[in-house]
This record gives sequence, structure tokens and C-alpha cells, in this order.
Amino acid sequence: MESSSAAPGGSTRREATRQKLYEAAVTLIAEQGFSATTVDEIAERAGVAKGTVYYNFASKSVLFEELLRHGVGLLTASLKEAAEHSARDGGSQVDALDAMIRAGLGFIARYPAFTQLYVAELWRTNRAWQSTLMVVRGQVVAVVEDVLREGVAGGEFSEEIDVQLTAAALVGMVLVAALDWQAFQPERSLDDVHSALSRLLQGRVSGRL
Repeated sequence: MESSSAAPGGSTRREATRQKLYEAAVTLIAEQGFSATTVDEIAERAGVAKGTVYYNFASKSVLFEELLRHGVGLLTASLKEAAEHSARDGGSQVDALDAMIRAGLGFIARYPAFTQLYVAELWRTNRAWQSTLMVVRGQVVAVVEDVLREGVAGGEFSEEIDVQLTAAALVGMVLVAALDWQAFQPERSLDDVHSALSRLLQGRVSGRL
């Protein structure tokens, strides 16, 4: 899971090592679960010594918590970039939401194992990283909330919409639809899935059928 920006020179090697560990951890945990995955397996899959894992992360739990931060951070940055690009092109707030849907689908297509883990963890409440999960989940939803609030302020969306719930629903729609696409309808293209969700957005949010 590559960072969206390059690390400073002195940190490049450590960042590259962390990237390897993130990739190894997310693949293994998606395959066999968190409890069944060992630090030895993560190190072996990443091609590093076991001590390297502990040099970068105090424990397997800390590694997974940082993996959540890292992955959701990439998703959040992708959504922000899509909304900003739409705004620079003079698009409406519906256009911004539509661009974010496509960006979200693209992220999930690129990182399906991470997305599966993220969605699965949202349903669990007994994890040590639950508070971190709630924080990063809030960051993703907040990006969508900002666009909705701008749309309401500009008269593009109804003042009656529940911004928080609508934002959460839009994020959930993308996550669930994309996972269904990846698991059960892999023959569909990204354009096909985006088109279906775009039509839903146009009818349900803007009121234009």
C-alpha cells in the first residue's frame, strides 16, 4: 500500500520497510485472520527479519493499528483529491460526490484485501484498536460531509438532508457495492460499477431522476 507522497531522504528506507510489512500483514490477515497470523509469518512474507517487525512496531496489534491508519489515510487523501479536482474543473457538489465515488471504487479495486479487513473490523467492538478505527472512519466520512454541507449552503442540496447520516450512507454504499463487485461480479468494469452508483447518486441526492 504505497504512500501518496515520498518520504524524506532519511526516512525513505524505513518507510519502504513499513510498506513491505503493511503489504504482508494485510494479505496474511485477509487470508487467515488476525489471531492466526504470526509475526514470524509477516516477517517471512515481507522478506525481513522478525526483529525488523519489532523495530518498526511494538507488537502485532500496533502494526495492525498503524495499517488501519495508513490505509484509511490513503483512501481519505484519494477522496479529497477527487473532490478538489472536480472543484478546479468547475463541477457542482454532485459532481464532486460522483468523483469521490469513482475514486473510492478505484482505491478498493487496488486494495481489495485492505478494504475487506476494514469493513470486517467496523463490525467488531472488542478490538484494542477500536478507538483508532472510529477516528479514521470519521476522517473518511468527514470528507463527504464537507461536500454535502457546501452543497446545502449553496442551495444545491435540500436543507432537510441529514448530513452525517447521508455521508455515512454514501461511504457505505461504495464499500458494500465495491466488495460485492470484487467478490461476486468481477467481470464488471470499474466504469460499469461507477455508472450504476452514479445514477443512484443523481436520483437520490440531487433529486434529479
